[in-house]
Amino acid sequence: MGDIIVSFANWIWGTPMLVLLMGGGLILLFHSGFVPFRKIGHAISLLRGKYDDDLAPGQITSFQALSAAIAATVGLGNISGVAIAINMGGPGAIFWMWISAFVGMATKYYSCSLAIMFRGKDSAGTVQGGPMYVIEEGMGKKFKFLSIIFSVAGVIGLLAIFQANQLSAVFRAVMLEPAGIESTETVRWIIGITMMVLVAFVVLGGIKRIAAVASRLVPFMVALYFVTVLIIVGKNFVDVPEMLWLIISDAFTGKAAAGGVVGAVIITGARRAAFSNEAGIGTAPMVHGASKNREPIREGLIAMLGPFIDTIVVCTLTALVIMLTGVWQTTEADGVRLTLNAFESALPGIGKYLLMAAVLIFALSTMFTYSYYGHKCFNYLFGAKRADFYNYFYLITIVAGAVASLEVVISLVDGMYAIMAIPTMISTIYLAPKVKAAYKDYFERMDALK
Repeated sequence: MGDIIVSFANWIWGTPMLVLLMGGGLILLFHSGFVPFRKIGHAISLLRGKYDDDLAPGQITSFQALSAAIAATVGLGNISGVAIAINMGGPGAIFWMWISAFVGMATKYYSCSLAIMFRGKDSAGTVQGGPMYVIEEGMGKKFKFLSIIFSVAGVIGLLAIFQANQLSAVFRAVMLEPAGIESTETVRWIIGITMMVLVAFVVLGGIKRIAAVASRLVPFMVALYFVTVLIIVGKNFVDVPEMLWLIISDAFTGKAAAGGVVGAVIITGARRAAFSNEAGIGTAPMVHGASKNREPIREGLIAMLGPFIDTIVVCTLTALVIMLTGVWQTTEADGVRLTLNAFESALPGIGKYLLMAAVLIFALSTMFTYSYYGHKCFNYLFGAKRADFYNYFYLITIVAGAVASLEVVISLVDGMYAIMAIPTMISTIYLAPKVKAAYKDYFERMDALK
């Protein structure tokens, strides 16, 4: 079964998926008139709450929505996802992660604007947002099969198995192995059950508790990781230009990649960027669709900051740490263990503990938000009355993720992400003219107020 999952993920993440995500994103970037670059200042003003409307429909503020979305994206994709990218595609894969992120800003802007524009109601009458409602409300009932495909893939792909796997790995490496405790099956089960209990406390409280916890954890989490990474980069600052040049040059030569094929480097970068910032996958529109906002364009502009923070800033810093310490060339470690080796090499004695603290917060905050995403997909498929059953299924799979192999876990998530991207990108491109019209109307009104 593991081999089938890995083969499927490798097959679906071929050239067609690259064309859909990168090509589709480029179309949206040009169609928008490069809004992500021109309106980033306005997006930051919006984020500060300058135009918040507490009476607008929705369950959380735009800042809480972005915090929850970043809690899901600024996470293990940035720590172990970057390590996996460098392992599989060499430093050049990071360049293609950058390109995917800039393109992804346009995708997020459109998809999250549409999440407010075409909100629907679940079987309990609660206002909901996300690609499944965008498709049904915006494209019509005849396209509902796309909503079902998205939701089925979301129920499986948005399980916290990758986070559980990597958190378990880092805990064993930092705390148990130095103490002489073997990583037996029993130990993995104990770690998995402990994680499940911690996550259950927040997850069973619903989106308001998830958003409240995420908006407190995310700033602290990002600050802790930033300070640690900047110390390491600062210690090796003279080598930074050389490393940045290596990222750019290797992107077009593929010398450090497995097989030395540039195409493989591009696919690796795009695949890891999709996992890291989730642009085009359809997850962020689900949480931004719950925002208290009457203005679709405002929500889209706030949402587009996600890929920039996540990939351009955080992933680049992680890549520099791995490359500056040289561990990517001297160790067989994969995923979070590779990043762990880099931190320990740069900051002996404390590096691994600082990373473990960051990984703990990253992983738990991502688990909280993913439960909400999966819950929404389950709600859409089976109705609001049965939706809470998903939470119990979700919590049980955390234990399974802690004991499974990394390759199978990441391939299952990758495969489901690819399936989710198909209906998300089709609906976003199809409805893009609606966003363009709303953008024109919004800024005409904003200019009139000046």
